[in-house]
Amino acid sequence: MKKFFTFLIILSATISNAQEAQDLKPEFKFKTETINYGKIISGADGVRVFEFTNIGKSPLIISRVQASCGCTVPKKPNHPIMPGEEGKIEVAYDTKRLGGFSKAITIFSNAKNERKMVKIKGYIEKTAAFEKKKNLLSVDN
Repeated sequence: MKKFFTFLIILSATISNAQEAQDLKPEFKFKTETINYGKIISGADGVRVFEFTNIGKSPLIISRVQASCGCTVPKKPNHPIMPGEEGKIEVAYDTKRLGGFSKAITIFSNAKNERKMVKIKGYIEKTAAFEKKKNLLSVDN
């Protein structure tokens, strides 16, 4: 019986220490987890920025950022983000691909949730809608 109680005490201490360690980990708080490009023209600037704050209690280290396809190129911060500090993840989408898109970007870090997913979406048009109307109204001489 003594061994059983000793085991319970060790187990509860281990669980308590693990919980305390989890509480000290860094944590993301994004301004937005989805960036909507809306409708943009082919060849337009495809760079957008995810802004976040480390609301945890230790430095946030992003080891890598991976996009769901080669048409999206993410860029991670190269330094640790200290508690309370803001950071940015830049994402460039190839806007020469016409039509709708929805892409996932996975962030790997030492945060409470070691994998965090954010998304971009939008629609790429060949020409702007107002240009189409302008061309329809113009008369060739």
